[in-house]
Amino acid sequence: MITKDHIRKLAEEHISGTGIFLVDVRLSSTGRITVLIDRTEGVTIDDCAMLSRHISNDLGEEVGDYELNVSSPGLDMPLLVPQQFRKNEGRMVDVVTSEGERFKGTMMNVTAGGFDLKTEKKVKKEMTETIRSFNFEDVKSVKVIISFK
Repeated sequence: MITKDHIRKLAEEHISGTGIFLVDVRLSSTGRITVLIDRTEGVTIDDCAMLSRHISNDLGEEVGDYELNVSSPGLDMPLLVPQQFRKNEGRMVDVVTSEGERFKGTMMNVTAGGFDLKTEKKVKKEMTETIRSFNFEDVKSVKVIISFK
């Protein structure tokens, strides 16, 4: 039987020391395995293909029918692991807290436990800047705001 932990272990073995990091592993009840990887400079199709071959070779055909997809997270996906937060430091993000509050601003000072968010607001014709600190466990989701300016 295929488990998340087994897939995670296979992926981490293969990407160790390459600069690639594992974002998520998802298993569906229909036999679909999704492995999401990333790197500071971004991942290539070759990175995905090599990891896919590595996992497929280990699983073999004896585990039954499955569909394996290895890719990078989409632009619309929330950030899930600290490496993604570091990769996107300095970018505009949309933060939703565990309590449902929403903030938009520039993500800064990413650490192992959280990050700061610089927000700007116009008050009486003057821009005021506020910096809020967030712990990773206190946020429900953080998404990068894509701008085409």
